[in-house]
Amino acid sequence: MLKKARLCFFLFFFFGIFSAALAQKPVVGSSNARAQKSYEEGLRYTQGRNFDKALAAFSEAVQRDTAFGEAYVRAASLYRVLQKQEEAYQHYRRGLPKLPVEAGLSSDYLNYADLSFERGQYQEAATYYTHFLKFNKKGSRLFQHATRQLNNVQFAQKALQEPVPFKPQALGETVNQFGLQYSPVLTADQQALLFTARQGNGPLDHEDLYLAYQKNGQWQAPVGVSKTINTDLNEGAASLSGDGRVLVFTSCNRQDSYGSCDLYISYREGNEWSAPKNMGRNVNTAAWDSQPSLSADGRTIYFASNRKGGQGGEDLWVTRQQEDGNWSIPVNLGPKVNTPGRENSPFLHASGNTLYYATDGLPGMGGLDLFKVDRQKDGWGTPVNMGYPLNTHRDESSIFISADNTTGYYSGQTTGGSKVEVALLQFEVPEVWKGKTISSFAQGRVFDAVTKKPLKATVQVYDLDSASVITQQVSSDGSTGEYTIVINQKQRYALYVTAPGHVLESRHLSATSTTAPLALDFYLQPLNKGAKAVLSNLFFDTGKAVLRPESKTELDKLFQFLKANPKIRVEISGHTDNVGQAAANQKLSEARAKAVVAYLVGKGAPATLFEAKGYGHTQPAASNTSEENRQLNRRIELRIL
Repeated sequence: MLKKARLCFFLFFFFGIFSAALAQKPVVGSSNARAQKSYEEGLRYTQGRNFDKALAAFSEAVQRDTAFGEAYVRAASLYRVLQKQEEAYQHYRRGLPKLPVEAGLSSDYLNYADLSFERGQYQEAATYYTHFLKFNKKGSRLFQHATRQLNNVQFAQKALQEPVPFKPQALGETVNQFGLQYSPVLTADQQALLFTARQGNGPLDHEDLYLAYQKNGQWQAPVGVSKTINTDLNEGAASLSGDGRVLVFTSCNRQDSYGSCDLYISYREGNEWSAPKNMGRNVNTAAWDSQPSLSADGRTIYFASNRKGGQGGEDLWVTRQQEDGNWSIPVNLGPKVNTPGRENSPFLHASGNTLYYATDGLPGMGGLDLFKVDRQKDGWGTPVNMGYPLNTHRDESSIFISADNTTGYYSGQTTGGSKVEVALLQFEVPEVWKGKTISSFAQGRVFDAVTKKPLKATVQVYDLDSASVITQQVSSDGSTGEYTIVINQKQRYALYVTAPGHVLESRHLSATSTTAPLALDFYLQPLNKGAKAVLSNLFFDTGKAVLRPESKTELDKLFQFLKANPKIRVEISGHTDNVGQAAANQKLSEARAKAVVAYLVGKGAPATLFEAKGYGHTQPAASNTSEENRQLNRRIELRIL
């Protein structure tokens, strides 16, 4: 009833304006008397709100006089109010060029310009936005709208002249076997593809989540993610962590929902997914919360919401998982990214340094355009439109670009009458679309060094060049020991693997220009007497025993390990290669071990926990026959006493 009341009010308001406008507009009329008579009948029927007869009369008028501009325009206005936009567009297209440019047609110019822009008819739109602006006052809401749209037209016309090289190819019938498939997301190794699909082509057809896996370089047939996740309700707009073990998706109108659509989270252990859990009041609201994008480690989520406190209708927000496992209250991405328009479909590149998303609030080609924005030292930079032919006058969304910036995926409409209306496509990423940072990944397994059984461990990655900033934290799979982490090119990392009852392991990673994945297995020593671990991220200048600043990450991590295991005592030992005098090497190794102990005691660790020893070159980890081996021998070790 409320919708009907609003429609009646709208029609009453429109026809009041419409009737007043008729009296103001100069009438050129028709020299054909019968056409003129039909036109006047159409006006009377319109004022009497007999719309069918009014349209029939206008139609008869233009049949009798095909040059009768006013009849076309009056029919177009009526079609627009009746929300028959294509008929309105066609009648404006036939009628307005037949009439002189005058102020009385101002509203029709704006209507026709909007309809033209929505159809990608940019030159028509430009002409009639210009006509509208000529007859209207600056500063009004409609004047501002027309000005923005004219800027969009100019952007679109330039984009058409400078297309981005873009040649998408469908993934094939093995994957594209549904009426609609969209929102593709891949794991960091690109071996698993998650997407949303509907069996039919309509908005009411059932929506579920599917996974397809690669085997010998070929995509296999998709399967439902899990019966635990896919239900009789709709599940869609999902995201995976880089290791494929954290899944966040959107579902609407569930019994445990806080709003129309909420975000849900599930975790995979082995081949089983946990029961999805509503992400709670900290994340979800009574508003629409949807379209999540997970960071590589699954601990940060960007998503779209029309909740209060944003810049416009739909905005992008971010929430982060805290140390206690809870998720923080989401923060709006701010006016650099969000606009008074709509923003949705965020995708955070695996590097964490580039965000892709859709908006209609920035200069574009019409509807929602896809943009990319790079992370700067003080936040997100200036968004850049990704251009034509990816963006068109239609709505675009749901793009994914691989960690190494080489391959992209998105969903697009098909041609040729296939039962598949929207398919998943793959493309080589043009240079201008690539993320700010090229990424690769490291994969491996974590085992108990004694039993050789898989361990559920915490794998943490720190950026050594950013004041001990943790960049990722993942858990290895308890049943297989498997883990995956993303590493960015030209960055130095400290990697730590910890598990209860085991000695921590550390590695130093320097991601070079190669994007080849690393294979790193870890065998954690149980906390028994004699267990050892190399502290791989302690740095000294050549011949000196002063710890360099980037050693702080390792030292603090070691302090945390000792604090978590207060009953153990440890030996910190220094070792060198065989270059130089034995006595000098012995003295240097002992001084370095003492420097490590001094730092830990200075942070509050009891001095009684430690023994500091130097072994010089007497206990090599490898033969001193190459620089690589000598580097392995220059080390600090921890040993349980």
